[in-house]
Amino acid sequence: MVRGKKVKNEENWNYEEKVKEVETIITQIESGELSLQDVFDKFALAVESLKECEGFLQQKQQQIDLLIETLE
Repeated sequence: MVRGKKVKNEENWNYEEKVKEVETIITQIESGELSLQDVFDKFALAVESLKECEGFLQQKQQQIDLLIETLE
């Protein structure tokens, strides 16, 4: 069972772009220029994005495992 969140709209979803988005959020939070509410909102968005990334990686790992099984 995949613990990560399923990737939304897989055709347009890009892992590298999502990671850059999270990095941008972290930079914004670390800048100290956001209001406390914005920090919470951005943090929640980053967590959601990281869950999507985790789901993507787990899905790809399962595909790799399946391919390896077919070779054996």
